[in-house]
Amino acid sequence: MTAHLPSASPAVIRLTHFTETELTEIAGEGEDAFGVAWTGLTWRAKQEHFGIERDGRLLAHTGLVTVPLCIGPVETRAVGFGGVIVAPGLRGQGLARSVVTAALEHARTLGPQYGLLFCRPHLVPFYGRLGWQRLTEDVEVEQPGDTSAVMPLETMWTPLREGAHWPAGPVRLRSLPM
Repeated sequence: MTAHLPSASPAVIRLTHFTETELTEIAGEGEDAFGVAWTGLTWRAKQEHFGIERDGRLLAHTGLVTVPLCIGPVETRAVGFGGVIVAPGLRGQGLARSVVTAALEHARTLGPQYGLLFCRPHLVPFYGRLGWQRLTEDVEVEQPGDTSAVMPLETMWTPLREGAHWPAGPVRLRSLPM
């Protein structure tokens, strides 16, 4: 059964934290709420969190973290987006769009000129509608034990500053993926 929100878009709020408890509140019980356990990757925690609540219940979330990366010879930073999730019975009602858009507005105040995210292939059209662009280059990400891996998910970026263009060259995230 699908629950429907009132037609007015709910307000996005800054969350002081996002733990397993809050994730379970949104997604319910389960071991792989984001559908990425198959990658075998270790993920980086987010520093800032945005959510949508109704009647004291968290319905949607996204998190941000600033990450160092290299694109070709360019050493830079990006605002990494991750942990995007909407309660199963409320998907398709614009909650992800609202929470990602609010996080994107905040990311533009943080300094880096790029937003970066990793997603499953079926989500590329959704992010594309929000202005994100798919990277065709492989992205190397750090993993524990001074190892690295090629990101098996789709990588997308968005400019956070007017006129920002993604440089040419191989991409290496100098941290755990977000």
